Amino acid sequence: MHTYPSYVAPSGRAITEFVKDHPFAVVVSSTEGAPLATHAPIVFPPGREPGDTLVGTRLWGHIGRANPHWKHFADRPEALLVFSSSHAYVSPSTYEFTPAVPTLDYAAVHLTGRVTVLEEPHENLAVVEQTVAQLEAARAEPWNPEGSRHVFEKILDGVVSFTIDIESETAMFKLSQDMPEDVHGRVRQDLAEGDRRHPDVAALMERVGVCPHQGRG
Repeated sequence: MHTYPSYVAPSGRAITEFVKDHPFAVVVSSTEGAPLATHAPIVFPPGREPGDTLVGTRLWGHIGRANPHWKHFADRPEALLVFSSSHAYVSPSTYEFTPAVPTLDYAAVHLTGRVTVLEEPHENLAVVEQTVAQLEAARAEPWNPEGSRHVFEKILDGVVSFTIDIESETAMFKLSQDMPEDVHGRVRQDLAEGDRRHPDVAALMERVGVCPHQGRG
């Protein structure tokens, strides 16, 4: 992924936290023809918390067994994972100056790594349960899956789980941080409260702020 100096991630930890907060990625594999892509949940193993880099970290994922994508992992284990926020349209009306042009604000993280398929039933179950645990942890009142464990076990034959050992990471946080502080604030407010709301991008803008060299307009 091409990145621009004005839109780098604020820190390595910001990248790892973004991946944990957005546990759904496009998994891309190369083929002899067009690349093969699958949308899949990607989570941290139990006990693993975001650090300052994902390089050297192992992540977990799973897809449906009916999806033939997983069969490519044996011959082509190298994969690209694409995580992204929503894509927030920024109207020049929020800038309060002319001339101006519209843009899109977003954050994206690309990871590359090697995939290993897990075929043991207990490994498969662990990945499925951890996926539920990580996603439920974001809720104020997490659902307790204990009473449904037998259902999880019944569907495992239809699931293929895998690990991804991360080898590289690239990130782009394009969040109007190159704008003066007052403009940045109006864009953030519009994305939080305006006609086309993107609260996830607005929250990221709040965390990132503006570039140090930008002042109040």
